[in-house]
Amino acid sequence: MKRRILGTAVVLLSSLALFACGGKNEEAKPAETTKAEGTEAQKADAEKTEASSDGLVYWSMWEATEPQGQVLKEAVEAFTAETGIPVDVQFKGRTGIREGLQPALDAGTNIDLFDEDIDRVNKTWGDYLLDLEELAKANDYEKTANAGLINACREVGGGTLKSIPYQPNVFAMFYNQEIFDKAGVTEVPKTWEELDAACAKIKEAGFTPITSDDAYILSNFGYHLSRINGYEKASEIVKEGKWDDPSVLEVAKAYEDFAKKGYFSEQIASNVWPAGQNQELALGTAAIYLNGSWLPNEVKDITGEDFNWGCFSYPAVKDGKDGVEASNYGAQVFAINKKSTKAEDAFKLIQFFTKGKYDEKLSQESLGIPADSDNKDWPKQLANVRPVMEELKTRYPWAASAEDNVDMTPILKENFMKLCGGSITAEEFVANLKK
Repeated sequence: MKRRILGTAVVLLSSLALFACGGKNEEAKPAETTKAEGTEAQKADAEKTEASSDGLVYWSMWEATEPQGQVLKEAVEAFTAETGIPVDVQFKGRTGIREGLQPALDAGTNIDLFDEDIDRVNKTWGDYLLDLEELAKANDYEKTANAGLINACREVGGGTLKSIPYQPNVFAMFYNQEIFDKAGVTEVPKTWEELDAACAKIKEAGFTPITSDDAYILSNFGYHLSRINGYEKASEIVKEGKWDDPSVLEVAKAYEDFAKKGYFSEQIASNVWPAGQNQELALGTAAIYLNGSWLPNEVKDITGEDFNWGCFSYPAVKDGKDGVEASNYGAQVFAINKKSTKAEDAFKLIQFFTKGKYDEKLSQESLGIPADSDNKDWPKQLANVRPVMEELKTRYPWAASAEDNVDMTPILKENFMKLCGGSITAEEFVANLKK
């Protein structure tokens, strides 16, 4: 994806309210079914949606038991009571919708609207989306919408609004403020050198400075590579396997240095998600973890309400192209099937959920960032995300280039984990990628 400058910091502060299940909060992949079983399942879906032909059919990425699913269910019931429009909500979960939506749409299953991640909806399923420009204009939707994310939706939609964002999220360095206080770290690091100094103090105070795991560790590589080069060149390096580029060794040297200084968790080379966030960060032994704004919600049962969350953007590097103004941010989005015969009703439901009461309730129940700019109260756990929002001007896609070559992702991950664990050198890291 081409990177795009999305307005000034002032605009983003007021309009870019960015939370999600994000990246890795997925169900296990279901067991394979036989062709006959798959046919029966598709037939059952078709029969269920045909039975709801008098109302809307909405395929949801959430499980009914999740906070998001619970708020959605309540909102749908209130919507039907207010408008008289029935809604059949089918909670598919992440795996269900990612594996089942496209075949269902291809088969002509009656689905009016659905939701998922901004990039997946607009990139993977873009051919199925209805242009929403006229509906948004007719309903004056953008008056209180998240302007930065509306722009992002147009960007990934090829210049046209084909999805509506909700439950925004941002990827950044989340940390334990209590550990920072005990270590005497009084300001958040804005440069790599400042992060080095902060980690030295944290280690001296008896804590692990940085943790990660197999689900998120590659974002560290991608962010550093994009800080040096900007996203477009970083992506080109990864996609085309240009491992001889000096910036690749520069990233590796920076992480080799941190590994030698003992800044990384002793388990970082073997941590399987959610070990890093649950067993180290949430339990107060590790200080910093590069993750998404959905993190406080995922660990709230471990941290409790008194955990003091901090947040800062991935630091700038010396002579780098990008700085703390660049980050991966996005949202879940709603989209309407271009074959739907009830597009206006579907848009009414989207507006009902993404504005006012239920946007606010979703924010509070899931510890997420509100999408409606009129909803000013963020959960206290995300209060320190706002200063990061102030500076955001540039949007990175997921993992900031590190996962742009799917064939290399497992190899890159394996070797980067070894590098952070101290079992290989920077030169060996590059050599292994070249192989």
